[in-house]
Amino acid sequence: MASMAAVLNKTPFLSQPLTKPPASDLPIAAVSFPSKPRRRRGAVRAGLIAPDGGKLVELVVDEPRRREKKHEAAEMPRVELTAIDMQWMHVLSEGWASPLGGFMRESEFLQTLHFNSLRLDDGSVVNMSVPIVLAIDDEQKAGIGESKRVALVDSDGNPVAILTDIEIYKHPKEERIARTWGTTAPGLPYVEEAITNAGNWLIGGDLEVLEPVKYNDGLDRFRLSPAELRKELEKRGADAVFAFQLRNPVHNGHALLMTDTRRRLLEMGYKNPILLLHPLGGYTKADDVPLSWRMKQHEKVLEDGVLDPETTVVSIFPSPMHYAGPTEVQWHAKARINAGANFYIVGRDPAGMGHPVEKRDLYDADHGKKVLSMAPGLERLNILPFKVAAYDKTQGKMAFFDPSRPQDFLFISGTKMRTLAKNKENPPDGFMCPGGWQVLVDYYDSLTPADALAILLSHDYEEKNEDSDPRRKFKICKGEIIHGVVHKSGIFLRCGTCGNVYLSNLKMPGYKYVTGENLVFMNQNISRIQIDSTVHVSLRLISSGKRQRKSFLLCTASKGDNLGQF
Repeated sequence: MASMAAVLNKTPFLSQPLTKPPASDLPIAAVSFPSKPRRRRGAVRAGLIAPDGGKLVELVVDEPRRREKKHEAAEMPRVELTAIDMQWMHVLSEGWASPLGGFMRESEFLQTLHFNSLRLDDGSVVNMSVPIVLAIDDEQKAGIGESKRVALVDSDGNPVAILTDIEIYKHPKEERIARTWGTTAPGLPYVEEAITNAGNWLIGGDLEVLEPVKYNDGLDRFRLSPAELRKELEKRGADAVFAFQLRNPVHNGHALLMTDTRRRLLEMGYKNPILLLHPLGGYTKADDVPLSWRMKQHEKVLEDGVLDPETTVVSIFPSPMHYAGPTEVQWHAKARINAGANFYIVGRDPAGMGHPVEKRDLYDADHGKKVLSMAPGLERLNILPFKVAAYDKTQGKMAFFDPSRPQDFLFISGTKMRTLAKNKENPPDGFMCPGGWQVLVDYYDSLTPADALAILLSHDYEEKNEDSDPRRKFKICKGEIIHGVVHKSGIFLRCGTCGNVYLSNLKMPGYKYVTGENLVFMNQNISRIQIDSTVHVSLRLISSGKRQRKSFLLCTASKGDNLGQF
């Protein structure tokens, strides 16, 4: 068994919060591709696949020119970047979005929204399914004036990049949201974080990044660029690279999938297939297991020999997460081409989430893999769909599901896994390596009561298949803040994927629905809750009833006004 030191020397790791298990919270499934992997047009070529456009577009200024560029930036109009903007700058700077050379101008933005692809000067097409754009507000636009160059600065005002030959155009937020997510329903995490309150203008141009992006969080050495990954893969003599993106701790079902994939590639004639285990490291929802903890868990998986460090490269994919389903999974696949992968593993509902308002998944579970099989610009990539695996009680381990004996299999959902870890209970032997499981237990044990509550609230605390009651239930404690959207008939509360928790206007004492040009609920103190506005509500009282029914007395967090029970 390899030592951890050896693993760290040979296996780059990841570095920032990943995401939680699929938001739909259906059974965690390991998988394997069918008896014959889905072939794309053209022969599969051994070795590393060429980047989109033929070469990596790396945008970091050469070191001898950095001082000069910083002096130039000091004299330019400034645009301050958000944390997510910085992550997109990181993505662009290392060539993950090759051949894109900067934040999108309008023509690139529209092609991305409407075609999920970009047409290059030579007429060829590359995939590009999510907009990589930079928003500015009216004040910033006015400050830029007629300048053709702007300095991009971090939150401390330090110049980090220059955008040249700029183009400023309208930010069509509704169109962007509708095209990217297929809905404009309230409660989409990335939309609320990065679009709703963003400026009404977009600025695009050629990007020059003044320094390699570093996070100084102790994990930068595990963040490998596409060029660095290609170098590492060539060093290992890879003749095939199969990429697997995950947002969860690795359990033995995942390991079964990955080891079985390698076995199948060897049977196909490849001599040294290498696994790129590539968790997402940019923005994720606040309730996801932080990357630092997942990092520890992955270390244990390698230490315990669940995955072979000699044939596994673990690295960070720095992109923010959209939770945009079939649209976003194309971006995930395209970026791995630029890192050298010629096989991409895709499972159920990739990049999906629960509907933010209705009690259902936002996307069809099979559409992601179907879209990848025919997406423009991904013809060179071999798509490997997988089938479900579960815990086989007869063997005491994770195995591919056999429909002829369903009674022998146990599905351990993400909810169940988190509940077991939080309660310091062990899963069945063979579900996850003991060291990896202990990391999860330690993570939940490290949370303060408020932190733990926030995590639990974002998941459906009850298993979907354990209750026929059409109303969803979730665990909540005194003082917790959840969110609601105001409509004419009352407030629809939600927490993470849990939606349709309804507070009727009939149970809002003292509040009256006022019609007019601006529709609001108003009380005698002139406290206003405007239509379609987001409100925060805080639990003040729990009253338990029969069969674990609970009613909650809510107050607006900002005013302390009594909104009543639901």
